[in-house]
Amino acid sequence: MAAVVTGVYVQEVADLNVEVERGESGALVRVDGDLDKLTASLLKDCLTKLFAEGQVQVVIDTTELEFCDSSGLWVLVEHQRRITEHAGSLRLVGVHGVLQRVLDVTGLKAAFDSVIPAEL
Repeated sequence: MAAVVTGVYVQEVADLNVEVERGESGALVRVDGDLDKLTASLLKDCLTKLFAEGQVQVVIDTTELEFCDSSGLWVLVEHQRRITEHAGSLRLVGVHGVLQRVLDVTGLKAAFDSVIPAEL
């Protein structure tokens, strides 16, 4: 059975674009650009809104993510903890570059339900 997309919106702030697709079984969040101290609040607000809507099955596509610092990583970890408490899941897909290295070095890869590397 194909997923039904119920809404799509795109928001751009500084050097980060966030696109959200809501479906019956969860939400897909695509991030493009730099996830850092200046832009982390955009992703946090988006994930908070999804959570408030009851979306606890979330996939974050990081294929087009160019950079991620500790502020961005904290937003991801914080949301993973929040939805885990409500029997949800957060999957990171298309992980590569700086985000891949940070997750490997810090051991935080294990904190997420699933981390799928980008296919290069």
